[in-house]
Amino acid sequence: MVDETRRAGIDTTLSRRGALVGGSAAGGLLLATAASAQRSAAIIRRYAAPRQVKADHAVVYRRENEFAGWPHTMGFWNLGDGEIVQYVTSLNTSYGSADAISHDNIGRDGGKQVGLRSKDWGRTWDGAIPVINPQQTIARDMANAKTMGDLQPIDFLDRNILISNSGAGFGTPEGRTDVRVSKDRGHSWSPPIPVPTDGLHSISGMNSVLIRPDGTAMIWLMEVDKDGWNRHPCVFALPPRGRDFHFLSFITQKRDPKGEADGDWQSTFRFGGHRWFYPRGYMLPSGRMLCVMRCQRDPRGIMWTEVHASDDGGRTWGFLSRVNDFGSPGSLVRLDDGRLVIVYGNRLMPSGIRATVSTDEGATWGPELIVRDDGGSWDLGYPNAWVTDDGKVGVIYYFNGKDDPKQVNGGVRHICRSIFSVD
Repeated sequence: MVDETRRAGIDTTLSRRGALVGGSAAGGLLLATAASAQRSAAIIRRYAAPRQVKADHAVVYRRENEFAGWPHTMGFWNLGDGEIVQYVTSLNTSYGSADAISHDNIGRDGGKQVGLRSKDWGRTWDGAIPVINPQQTIARDMANAKTMGDLQPIDFLDRNILISNSGAGFGTPEGRTDVRVSKDRGHSWSPPIPVPTDGLHSISGMNSVLIRPDGTAMIWLMEVDKDGWNRHPCVFALPPRGRDFHFLSFITQKRDPKGEADGDWQSTFRFGGHRWFYPRGYMLPSGRMLCVMRCQRDPRGIMWTEVHASDDGGRTWGFLSRVNDFGSPGSLVRLDDGRLVIVYGNRLMPSGIRATVSTDEGATWGPELIVRDDGGSWDLGYPNAWVTDDGKVGVIYYFNGKDDPKQVNGGVRHICRSIFSVD
């Protein structure tokens, strides 16, 4: 029988329970009234400085003439029995100058999709001999598929069946997205199947997929308006035996009334402010659905992670919490004791990978945990996390090191993994 919480995108692997104790500053001001206040009002939050955790780090994929990055949006599937599949993009570069590796310029010399796989809970990977452009391997029984209906009947609760969604013009007014399906754990795929826009100006996909326990497949997308500066996260759904994905709901308001990402941006879309994007859904055992999103004023560090929640299967949404001061996108896992952990890249110096823990299903978050802080520049992060068989948190991400012998606004961009305990 399929473990529905796992298939829905949440790890429930065994973990040790540990108390998260926050620190608070002691002071001598108004001591008499403070004692009375403590009897009559709950403490809203306890504060503590970020804590370094013991972590094991390893390189997964590195080539000296490539920029390998963005695991969070390129495709990630935890198959639940120790096997994990991660796709990344790797672009050719000489690291000759900072301009050559600028995100506005990189890729002009060509690149590829790199398929990485682990069969031991993420401890080791096949990065030395990865599969190049894995989605170009088309399964014979799906080669003529034009719609999702051509693949039916198909049970998306089956762990062997994977969905990816991405497309051309990501994050632009011209964006479109396709879905691909694998029936053999990502070894072969269907051709790209276009997702109808259902009247939206554009739709951009970033490989955010959730299978609801009733078998409904859900993909998290974002509409980008005609001027390119307003991103509106949404959910499309495919019911069992359905023929196409269709619009289900918007996650946020169309525009932020507070304007927290507004500005006079004299830049490309990549380097300006965007209030909500990179939505990713997770299902909790309680039936509550969470959506984790990135918010930014500047992708070089001034960004944060938010959580929105749905109690009706993704039909309606409301704001739940802001996870942190700085750092995004975040990847969420659930420990066996019910705690939630979000892991994210911190692009402000000292840059690296950080995490935080919630004991109340994401309503509040504890002090930061420093997984590593030896980054060479802001250009890192985009993690995907999982829970190992011994209850630790594993995470894969792209990274550049401050001590790398090759330095061009940080070291060579490559793929790493870390495994750590939150306790």
